[in-house]
Amino acid sequence: MENTNDPRLAVLIDADNIPYRLINGILEEIAKYGVPTFKRIYADWTKPHVSGWKSVLLDHAITPVQQYSYTTGKNSSDSALIIDAMDILYTGRVDGFCLVSSDSDFTRLATRLREAGMKVYGMGEQKTPSAFRAACDKFIYIEILDQAEEGPKQIKLTELRKKEKVISKADKTLVNLITTSINDITDENGWAFLGELGSMLLKKRPDFDPRNYGYAKLLPLIKSLNKFEIDERESGRKNVKLVYIRVK
Repeated sequence: MENTNDPRLAVLIDADNIPYRLINGILEEIAKYGVPTFKRIYADWTKPHVSGWKSVLLDHAITPVQQYSYTTGKNSSDSALIIDAMDILYTGRVDGFCLVSSDSDFTRLATRLREAGMKVYGMGEQKTPSAFRAACDKFIYIEILDQAEEGPKQIKLTELRKKEKVISKADKTLVNLITTSINDITDENGWAFLGELGSMLLKKRPDFDPRNYGYAKLLPLIKSLNKFEIDERESGRKNVKLVYIRVK
């Protein structure tokens, strides 16, 4: 049964630069944050490069919006998506927006929606300009979802070594980000609650996600860095512990 307290989200997809094969992963990811009240996708549907989307729209109840290309080389879907977003905003029927695009043209839209008190989730490729990523409350890279679509597979030793190199390369910046975030919310003994730490990391870096480093959750990522103390405390509820982090 649907929880009536779940945030209502308007999901607006720019079909011009998002692959249709990821639609399952995109909608499953969005379900973590709320219930899609509006689901619309924008493109010039007369163009062959978006033909793949037509095969998945009906299965997911996504409404296609036609926008003809009036100017060569310009993404015509932008204006239609922006106009619809503002129309939906003024209906007062949603609590937030999910903008699925890698286009920096939506930076001002994301900023305007947040100014109106909306929660804004962005989804796009890692090449998405930093301005758009920073304008969102949270930004998710679709490359993560691409890996999930492939399903579980046996991890080879060479892949593990590549993963270790990725963490090693990002180690200094990542450790500094986590350390400063802990210091921002620490108690008098230097401990920071893991849930508050996760929120602080997102405030500083909307595109922060443990999955970007190969970990499903924040705690395993922090453990892998071997730079922080971890204290798991009893919460008074069965099988539920409160996790606190402190800089070593």
